[in-house]
Amino acid sequence: MAVKKYKPVTPGMRDRTGYTFEEITKSKPERSLVMPRRSRGGRNAYGRVTVRHRGGGHRRKIRLVDFKRNKRGIPARVAAIEYDPNRTARLALLNYVDGEKRYIIAPIGLQVDDIVVAGADVDVRPGNSMPISHIPTGTMIHNIELQPGRGGQLVRSAGTAAQLLAKEGSYAHVRLPSGEIRLIHRDCYATIGQVGNLDHGNIKLGKAGRKRHMGIRPTVRGSAMSPRDHPHGGGEGRSPIGMPSPKSPWGQKTLGKRTRSNKRTDQYIVRRRGKKRR
Repeated sequence: MAVKKYKPVTPGMRDRTGYTFEEITKSKPERSLVMPRRSRGGRNAYGRVTVRHRGGGHRRKIRLVDFKRNKRGIPARVAAIEYDPNRTARLALLNYVDGEKRYIIAPIGLQVDDIVVAGADVDVRPGNSMPISHIPTGTMIHNIELQPGRGGQLVRSAGTAAQLLAKEGSYAHVRLPSGEIRLIHRDCYATIGQVGNLDHGNIKLGKAGRKRHMGIRPTVRGSAMSPRDHPHGGGEGRSPIGMPSPKSPWGQKTLGKRTRSNKRTDQYIVRRRGKKRR
């Protein structure tokens, strides 16, 4: 997929780039696989803001994506490649031989009229889903389960792919896009190939309004606030953050402070991501 550049007829169009959508074959989603999406503006049931910088945006509908791939041994034909406003990847509409329709994340190389299938004894082709125990070492995979039968939770965004490094006992070593090497059970399912829409990282929004269309509101620097609103606020002129370290609006340490506290799954991490050498 290529990236198109707009003519600079306005200041907001000067550096703007967008998709060519040449891989999209269907403009409207399958009606049986969509549901309404209510925008809550980052607020909980009490009306209090629990997630900042959310609100507005274009009206969307949720596409029901099949992350479990639990129709085993039943082939399906790729009917269309569609756009999904809720994620960076594209979706592939599958028509199963029994008449059912489902969405899956479209990997690179998957085209209309291709046949995909999920199961233990299937070909190692993009779009096919199979247990990690049956996938050859060195294969690029995505949509990886963390628990057998739970559905894919890892490596689902545009252009990402994990690599199966080795298999030992009941677990396999998988290198994730972040560089982390993690143990994943051999019975967990994964989909062959790399997620499509590689050029997503090359898109430049060009103007603030385009960010608002995505439902993201402005973010204000803490140093521009008052002391009562942020620990970085206050002072005469442009004041430094100060000691001992940068903080969040609620006084918690940031920028380097490790926040992972799930000790239960530490045993499955062989090598952590982004480890700095000092």
